[in-house]
Amino acid sequence: MTRIAIDAMGGDNAPKAIVEGAVWAAMEYNIPIELVGKTYDIERELDRIDQEGIVASAGGGLFPPKRIKVNVKSLDIKKTHASEVIEMGEAPGQAIRKKRNSSIVLAVNSVVTGSSDAVVAAGSTGAAMGASLFGLGRLHGIERPAIATVLPTMKGPLVLIDSGANTDCTPDMLYQFGLMGSTYAKSVLNIENPRIALLNIGEEAGKGDELAKDAYKLFDENKDKLNFIGNAEGKEIFLGNCDVIVCDGFVGNVTLKTIEGVARMFFYMVKNEFSRSLSSKLIGFFVRPILKKMYSKINYEEFGGALLLGVKGITVICHGRSTAYAIKNAVKVAYNAVEAGVNKSIASYFGEIE
Repeated sequence: MTRIAIDAMGGDNAPKAIVEGAVWAAMEYNIPIELVGKTYDIERELDRIDQEGIVASAGGGLFPPKRIKVNVKSLDIKKTHASEVIEMGEAPGQAIRKKRNSSIVLAVNSVVTGSSDAVVAAGSTGAAMGASLFGLGRLHGIERPAIATVLPTMKGPLVLIDSGANTDCTPDMLYQFGLMGSTYAKSVLNIENPRIALLNIGEEAGKGDELAKDAYKLFDENKDKLNFIGNAEGKEIFLGNCDVIVCDGFVGNVTLKTIEGVARMFFYMVKNEFSRSLSSKLIGFFVRPILKKMYSKINYEEFGGALLLGVKGITVICHGRSTAYAIKNAVKVAYNAVEAGVNKSIASYFGEIE
């Protein structure tokens, strides 16, 4: 059975939220878990959860939480001790080499040795990428791994790639991102013939900087291999007119963080308006289910984490502020990627079955 390794010490809310999310996933999805980190801290959190349960909430406090009772001892949770932790401010490359017993390095090593089948990490993105790249290696034919983030649109899910792994890219790299994103959309999101677009400042082929122009030519020359539909402006991301949108990691990460900020601002403004008077509170009470359903479609916690495509293994990178709810959903992302055989599909496209 597929087991997911989780860096229990990574993220702003570790280990509390990470362990809670892991337990929640093990209970809800019946997925075996391997928690990697300082054993004392992990066991303390597991004991607390066994006694108090999980305070299940989503939406960053926008909606009231509920408490879930858990019998931790009935769950398949393995604990692996890691004596070190790579902090957010550390240089990833140096930290990985110096801290061989860090939680993220040992979590990745768990996949290398076959103890687990995928890694979920909410700590330093650079450390998770570096540990995965050095530990798992790249798939044949892939120049650089890329982070694929699933976003909602008016018509269905969309894959944004790269959303933070590579700030300096070449046209060939963007082309590979498009191929990997298309494969992910097919194998995990079940989109039969994903439409690929380049994120740009205009729809015309000649728009953008040299990277955008050269990448456009490369995609256009290979239309027989993928369903390239041209450029897409930022305002088109949520219209659902494409299934995969390609950009370098700098643009992708800024885009992603902007989307998160706008979404939270909008719903907090709505919440405040419904709190202004007795009549608005009454209206808010009746529309709360609708708002909750709307928020669930754009809340990053619903999607859990982003898949690092291009390495010989499954790594899901989560937001540094991930809650238990986000971690629970990230485990499901990792599980689905393993079951769908994403890496085999990508490797097959590049002429090598792993």
